[in-house]
Amino acid sequence: MAPASASHPCLIPLPERRDYYVWYRVASADRDTETAVRGMMARLACRSGVTGVLNRKADEPRLWMEVYVGVTDAATFERRLAQVVDEFDVEMFLDGPRRTECFLADAPVITACAVES
Repeated sequence: MAPASASHPCLIPLPERRDYYVWYRVASADRDTETAVRGMMARLACRSGVTGVLNRKADEPRLWMEVYVGVTDAATFERRLAQVVDEFDVEMFLDGPRRTECFLADAPVITACAVES
């Protein structure tokens, strides 16, 4: 990432951040499944400080994705994620494996620094 400069005063160097995308198919998109997954995500947020978002594919309601943005300690986050998945027995609600994709987060694209009123 480029350092802050006179031409881009809003760019501030950030520590390396990772965004996690965890996707899977659930056996049934029912209340019990959603309660277990959301409970697991809440516990993970308490332990890691990273709040996730639960998404469902628009045209495939059994395909779910957990999104965790801005993880700065990947090893600790991954360990805690595995722990809460086991604690909440999330895999019993799935139709196949959980798949995790991890992306290095870049600085946001700055379009303007000043807010116009």
